[in-house]
Amino acid sequence: MLTEPLRGWRHVVVSDRRTRLDFAHGIKELVEVHYPDAERVLVMDNRNTHSPASLYATFPPAEAKRLAAKRAIHSTPKHNSWPGALWALVEIELGVLAGQCLDRRLPDRNTLAREVAAWEQDRNATTTTIHWRFTTADARIKLKHLYPSFEP
Repeated sequence: MLTEPLRGWRHVVVSDRRTRLDFAHGIKELVEVHYPDAERVLVMDNRNTHSPASLYATFPPAEAKRLAAKRAIHSTPKHNSWPGALWALVEIELGVLAGQCLDRRLPDRNTLAREVAAWEQDRNATTTTIHWRFTTADARIKLKHLYPSFEP
């Protein structure tokens, strides 16, 4: 899933697996189709396929270098989350997709792709955004057990 949460935009790619080739082609689509002129930061999780090496394994070196240079890639930390939990926004979108579109049996991959495309088109047309309400104050309360205690 590709998403720009503040704009209310998302794009879902239906594939048989989540391989480095799928990732590389997704990055190429992001760079060339969705954001050809943009200079944005790309935030992603730490899946082993989500690296510039995937681009080099998929495309000729010059093309891989061009795609890698087009984006500033920042991976989420491995053992904790960033303030604001940027990756959680994608997880929220995936949860909405599961609840609104994938909550039933679909007979084949083509039907899945059609249903997901229709969901994506509808959600993008309404520019549905995510209203993130988890604040630093909330984190200090909810995650208190993770903070050191200095009381005697």
